[in-house]
Amino acid sequence: MTSARITPGTLPPDEAGVGARSAWWRAQWKQFRRSRMALPGLVLFAIFLLAGLLAPVIAPYSPYANDLANVMTPPSLQHWFGTDELGRDMLTRILYGARISLMEGVLSAAIAAAIGIPVGMLSGYAGNKADAVIMRLIDVLLAFPGVLLAIVIISILGPSLVNAILAVAIYTVPIFARFARGQTLAVKQEPYIEACRAMGMSNTRILVRHIFPNIAATVSALATLRVGINILTCASLSFLGLGAQAPLPEWGAMLASSRTTLLIAPHLALFPGLAILLLVFGLNLFQDGLQVVLDPKARGR
Repeated sequence: MTSARITPGTLPPDEAGVGARSAWWRAQWKQFRRSRMALPGLVLFAIFLLAGLLAPVIAPYSPYANDLANVMTPPSLQHWFGTDELGRDMLTRILYGARISLMEGVLSAAIAAAIGIPVGMLSGYAGNKADAVIMRLIDVLLAFPGVLLAIVIISILGPSLVNAILAVAIYTVPIFARFARGQTLAVKQEPYIEACRAMGMSNTRILVRHIFPNIAATVSALATLRVGINILTCASLSFLGLGAQAPLPEWGAMLASSRTTLLIAPHLALFPGLAILLLVFGLNLFQDGLQVVLDPKARGR
């Protein structure tokens, strides 16, 4: 009786059973740990994720509760991260801000992927004139700097958290589209795709059943990277007054409100800035680990 061969980056066949699946996950974990900074990145991301999810439980105060008797107090035992210009607890607002920042990054990346991946797959698979037309439209969006395009979109829609997420998603669509197109161009040349065509399989079924599963792994690594970049971009828009509006505890907006008190209360800028830095840094390290698992060239280094 022969055992199924398990290789990193490939899903085990259904008939291999529980043992094969367990061996596959162990192989992925081994490859993930080869990137020494990937595990700390995963830990950082997990800390912020849990902080956002459990904020109502672990936060010591309400993020909107004013205490005008304790305005801009420095870090203390009562307020570990101090208070802001309205006496609101900074630790509480940082915890709730993790929820908002992760929502910004994940939703904007998910919307962009949901639009960009099908467009890129269709363009790469169709080829010829359809590919040329779709890619020229994508190039029009890529001609604008990302943040500038987002600012233009928000100027039309109006400043708000939802509009900032939509703006960042729109300018991220071309990135997913071009990446998915390149992956599709490589996969559609494989012999098994030619065999599917020879068997009379429809183009839709080939795209959904065969091409997408083979590019999903590498696209997921790109999505992880874009989550971190989109969090930073949304924070920048909020800092400019184009994203989340007061009194939402969004890190970029908190940094913007701390500009006038930077010299007398530096903790108002220190803690939101550190939160953005650590979360984006953790996501980038985590993406590096995914790249090691999913990219055969990276595994060979």
